[in-house]
Amino acid sequence: MASEAKDGGGLVFKPMDQFNVEALFGSGPIGVFTITNVTLWLALSIVAVICMMVLTTTKHSMVPSRGQSIAELAYGFVYKMVEDVTGKDAVGYFPYIMTLFMFILCANFLGLIPGSFTTTSHFAVTVVLAMAVFVTVTVLGFVKNGTKFLGLFWVASAPLALRPILAVIEVISYFVRPVSHSIRLAGNVMAGHAVIKVFAGFAALAVVSPIAILGITAMYALEILVSFIQAYVFTILTCVYLKDALHPSH
Repeated sequence: MASEAKDGGGLVFKPMDQFNVEALFGSGPIGVFTITNVTLWLALSIVAVICMMVLTTTKHSMVPSRGQSIAELAYGFVYKMVEDVTGKDAVGYFPYIMTLFMFILCANFLGLIPGSFTTTSHFAVTVVLAMAVFVTVTVLGFVKNGTKFLGLFWVASAPLALRPILAVIEVISYFVRPVSHSIRLAGNVMAGHAVIKVFAGFAALAVVSPIAILGITAMYALEILVSFIQAYVFTILTCVYLKDALHPSH
C-alpha cells in the first residue's frame, strides 16, 4: 500500500496499481485470449447476476425468501424506471435494461470486496457497455422511425435561422453520448477506489492511523452508495436514449 522511498525516506503511494490487468496463469504478454483478472471478475459478475435473479426465484413462493425479495425488489425498481422514463411502449426492452443494471450493480459491489478487481473501473469494459447501448438505440431509432429519426437533431420549435446551428450541436452531442456514458461510470468508480487505497497507505503510519481508518470507513460507505448510484445513472441514461429512439421528435 505504501512503501519507504529509497532516496527520500518518504511514503510512496501507488493507488492505481489495483487497476492493473494481470494474467491469471503465467507471466507472459497479455493477448486477446489471455485469461486475466478482468476475465475472472467479469465472469463472477455474471454468476452473481444468475444467482440473484435466477436461482433465488426458481422456487417461487408466496412468502418470499431473502433472495427472492431482493430479486423482486430489483425487478420492480427497474421496471418502474423503464415505464416512467421511456413509456409503456418500451417495456418490451425491459429485459435488456434489467440485465444491464444488474450486471453493472453486481460488478460494482464485487469490486468492493477486499482483494477483488473492479471491472467497471476500466474504460475497456464501460466503453463496450456504452457502445452497445449507443448502437442499439441508433439502429432501433431508424428501424422504428425511418428517416423521421433524424428529427431528433432538428429543433423545430427554435427560430429557423438557429435550426442549422442547433442541428450541428445536437449531432455532436449525440455522438458524444457513448463517451460521457462510459467515462462517468469508470471515472467515478476508479476515483473512489483510488482514494480508499491512499487512506489505506496512511493507515500504516501509527501517528495518523486512527484518522486514516476513519477515512477508509467513510469512503467505503460512500463507495457502497456510489456503486448503486452509478448503476442507476447508467441505466436511467439508457432509458433516456431509448426514449429518444422511440420518440425522436422534439
